[in-house]
Amino acid sequence: VTVAYNKDPSPVKLNLGVGAYRTEEGKPLVLNVVRKAEQMLLNDKSRVKEYLPIVGIAEFNKLSAKLIFGADSPAIRENRVTTVQCLSGTGSLRVGAEFLARHYHQKTIYIPQPTWGNHPKVFTLAGLSVKTYRYYDPTTRGMNFQGLLEDLGSAPSGSIVLLHACAHNPTGVDPTLQQWEQIRQLMRSKALLPFFDSAYQGFASGNLDEDAQSIRMFVADGGECFVAQSYAKNMGLYGERVGALSVVCRAADVASKVESQLKLVIRPMFSNPPIHGASIVATILKDSNMFNEWTIELKAMADRIISMRKQLFDALCARGTPGDWSHIIKQIGMFTFTGLNSKQVEFMTREYHIYMTSD
Repeated sequence: VTVAYNKDPSPVKLNLGVGAYRTEEGKPLVLNVVRKAEQMLLNDKSRVKEYLPIVGIAEFNKLSAKLIFGADSPAIRENRVTTVQCLSGTGSLRVGAEFLARHYHQKTIYIPQPTWGNHPKVFTLAGLSVKTYRYYDPTTRGMNFQGLLEDLGSAPSGSIVLLHACAHNPTGVDPTLQQWEQIRQLMRSKALLPFFDSAYQGFASGNLDEDAQSIRMFVADGGECFVAQSYAKNMGLYGERVGALSVVCRAADVASKVESQLKLVIRPMFSNPPIHGASIVATILKDSNMFNEWTIELKAMADRIISMRKQLFDALCARGTPGDWSHIIKQIGMFTFTGLNSKQVEFMTREYHIYMTSD
């Protein structure tokens, strides 16, 4: 899609293929608070470029766990969480998957249908066998919740289940809190292991705590779960590859054993993680003023996406466009399943130079 877009000589063209936030002018955005943090790091003469420990920057890991699980999380208080710095969300998923392929008794992971295109490849190459559960309903452009419950209900006990924490990629369709609670009860009753992919915390609703609620429900019951975290979208650090993998265990001694095994996964994979991006994140998360500044910038991005959805919906209604377009405002995050077919997408590209994937 991007190659075709780049070749198009038209002065008015739009690329909707790439999963990255753009300004009104179509330019990438670097957050002010990120520039400020980088300036502080630059001015700190005591900083060096030595290798990090295998698990990364300790402060970054601690702050990342606190951000996703909440400051008062019982799991953190009881030292039942181990967090390791990884290469953004993808690297966190891969490290978690390799750990499970080596040490977990079930080698099957269930992923939603559809899901992010990279998920099946990451898990398969890590040594897990991938199956799908029903998720999206094309007729309502919403969720096939009944199908989801049936498929997870018939999964073998102990299977791993991939869950999108919020702003499901690529559909923008999320379970309600009541539905999350049903999913949690079903999964715990069958001892299914939750593996959360959290790529959009704070970026979906504009509220960091709200976007982490699904994860916190699973942590509150004292059970185990895996969480892959990314700062690509919510801090705009796409190319810095900043992420973390957290494993919530039942006991503190298990968490320390898990950490030592995670080191054995990471060491031959990328040895140790990069220093710059994680230093930016730690600088922002530990300073209350910078943290507040970040939440304001984050909310501005999320609110702009929400308001653009509303504007598009209103414009379609004002023109009396046939069909129901409410899915545009019901879905959340930077992705939407438009309900357009490939012929319609082709027409948009040919006539209006608007580029997007044909599905």
